[in-house]
Amino acid sequence: MFRSVARSAAGKSLLRRGYATAVPERKVAVLGAAGGIGQPLALLMKLNPLVSQLALYDIANTPGVAADVSHINSRSEVAGYVGEEQLGKALEGCDVVIIPAGVPRKPGMTRDDLFNINAGIVKGLCSAIAKYCPNALVNMISNPVNSTVPIAAEVFKKAGTYDERKLFGVTTLDVVRAKTFYAGKAKVNVADVNVPVVGGHAGITILPLFSQATPKANLPEEDIKALTKRTQDGGTEVVEAKAGKGSATLSMAYAGAIFADACLKGLNGVPDVVECSFVQSTVTELPFFASKVRLGKNGVEEVLGLGPLSEYEKEGLESLKPELKSSIEKGIKFANQN
Repeated sequence: MFRSVARSAAGKSLLRRGYATAVPERKVAVLGAAGGIGQPLALLMKLNPLVSQLALYDIANTPGVAADVSHINSRSEVAGYVGEEQLGKALEGCDVVIIPAGVPRKPGMTRDDLFNINAGIVKGLCSAIAKYCPNALVNMISNPVNSTVPIAAEVFKKAGTYDERKLFGVTTLDVVRAKTFYAGKAKVNVADVNVPVVGGHAGITILPLFSQATPKANLPEEDIKALTKRTQDGGTEVVEAKAGKGSATLSMAYAGAIFADACLKGLNGVPDVVECSFVQSTVTELPFFASKVRLGKNGVEEVLGLGPLSEYEKEGLESLKPELKSSIEKGIKFANQN
């Protein structure tokens, strides 16, 4: 189903970006829409002209968020859903489901500490996705992503709906941070910077490939090591700066919106859409791994290889594997035991 938008401001914007005069109807759901990430993410998705329906779901307070966002004069129609009894309606007909639901990280709390609470939340939401919109692209933000993505995969396998091309761990914030920090050190325009980030989405499992960064800056190795450490510790930096009163919500919402936009462009047939994401993979011996992924009408069209690595990056890759393997296995175990 298509809606002509050629005469509208949104339509003119889309035409400038190479779209036809009609844009597909796309429904996007945000699960956890009343939370610290969910609210700014809801705002950013409301501003996206590729979204025609925006479903906002949470266990409380969603009607107010939906009413607030719905007053914005952009294309999408907004509906708020609250409580488990309305989850199915929120999900029906979805093309993309974004999951920022869960408890936030607190001072001294590792991503692993979040595990039991957020793992249970993710399992319940994925069971509903399997039932109500099994063909949707699922964008997992809920931490720890290294474990919640394998949990989701197991839930979908048990339901008979698993498609490895349609499940993504959103690691875009690692890329956003790597770009920002690199641009500052290299003194280049951040809008021109690209840095692949591979591995996982926690601590040392985050491996930015600054040797492949563009534009090339030839930074000394001590700078590369410092940039790598800062990218890995970006979440802790924000938690500490907020003095225990919050975590990375605004930057995560921005990163989540960027990745969802890439998914929508892929679904709509825009060529050569490439983003880093934590997906089922054969790039390494691990069953899930973050690397560059080409997106298309079926979700993942191609998982791209790592490319040439520096010696420092090769060491980092080998160092991260045991921890990432453990996190993946923990997720699978949780899904199968609970």
